[in-house]
Amino acid sequence: MATRKEEMAGEGYFGNYGGRFVPPPLEKPLQELTTAYENLRGETTFQRELAHHMKHFVGRPSPLYFAEKLSEYAGGARIFLKREDLNHTGSHKINNALGQALLARELGKKRLIAETGAGQHGVATATVASFFDLECTIFMGAEDIQRQEMNVFRMELLGAEVIPVETGTRTLKDAVDAALETYAGDYDRSFYLLGSAVGPHPYPTMVRDFQSIIGQEAREQIIKRTGGLPAYLVACVGGGSNAIGLFHPFLEDREVEIIGVEPAGSGLDSNRHAASISRGSPGIIHGFKCYTLQDEQGEPLPVHSIAPGLDYPGVGPEHSYLKDTGRISYESITDREALDIFHLLSKKEGIIPALESAHAVALALKLAPGLPPEKNIIVNLSGRGDKDVAQVARYQSQGLFS
Repeated sequence: MATRKEEMAGEGYFGNYGGRFVPPPLEKPLQELTTAYENLRGETTFQRELAHHMKHFVGRPSPLYFAEKLSEYAGGARIFLKREDLNHTGSHKINNALGQALLARELGKKRLIAETGAGQHGVATATVASFFDLECTIFMGAEDIQRQEMNVFRMELLGAEVIPVETGTRTLKDAVDAALETYAGDYDRSFYLLGSAVGPHPYPTMVRDFQSIIGQEAREQIIKRTGGLPAYLVACVGGGSNAIGLFHPFLEDREVEIIGVEPAGSGLDSNRHAASISRGSPGIIHGFKCYTLQDEQGEPLPVHSIAPGLDYPGVGPEHSYLKDTGRISYESITDREALDIFHLLSKKEGIIPALESAHAVALALKLAPGLPPEKNIIVNLSGRGDKDVAQVARYQSQGLFS
């Protein structure tokens, strides 16, 4: 595995992936951020305040829940859900948003700028902006705004300005483009709060560190609950922050197998998916090198997923590196399979999962029957599905996915 020293000394490279490929106007603020993070992350006062807010504002630790009825339905291994859906704001996104907002305050910034796809990162950013009395501007693809009306209202209720992005595919990739452009013109007073473990150095390392609380807690919880480590970890992967947050504290535990689940959309052989690792190739997107879905000229291809938080044409550089090393395997789940699990988990366990998280649960249900009952699987339930209910209801009323 790449060590922290290697990551930082190599300008944030994980093997051949990562780095910082940005125009000159962004070099200064990114170096300022790198220095600030390296200085603050080890400070006792900073970590103490972060831990305080994680406990009293976010509601951590999140439970590790044994999904007994789901496990009985699947047969075989026992399935545990890391309940990030129970965090304040309803997903794992608040972990990273809170950490970066503290950095923004220490740097004296007055405004948070962010992109969002499913809206959960936008809601988390608007929440911490309100909490720390900062201005907030959220860029969101016009297509995603239509799919996530409730989260748009939540962001605006929290005081954020939500700006629709009408360019390109009108989804997450285009929102990132617009957010970066705005940040480049206003970095003296603004802080770009990136929502996933992607982007130019230091974001992939920084986001991973803030999200690693998921895996740290899960590791302690499963040992206390079962007396040992799980056989498998499973999490959905778009940009990859919830997944790397769960996976990273287990990387040295070679007996634990790890699977990242990408969105296969309408199928990997169609042109309607967002499986960057499974069907992509190394390239540069949004200032970093990773596996990306690109054309012959290196331009990002249009992507699709029923889950708006997964339709990104790239993936975090650490995931790209871990794929090449073979430490993590990456599989995929279709829209249809994710939607089936959206209904199944709701009925079996009384838990409505985010469509993103449903991809991971679907893979676990395929995995469990082939394992003995003494084996355990941890699935990161990265978000709750309230945000997706209206979208799923529209699909049903239109006779889609029936």
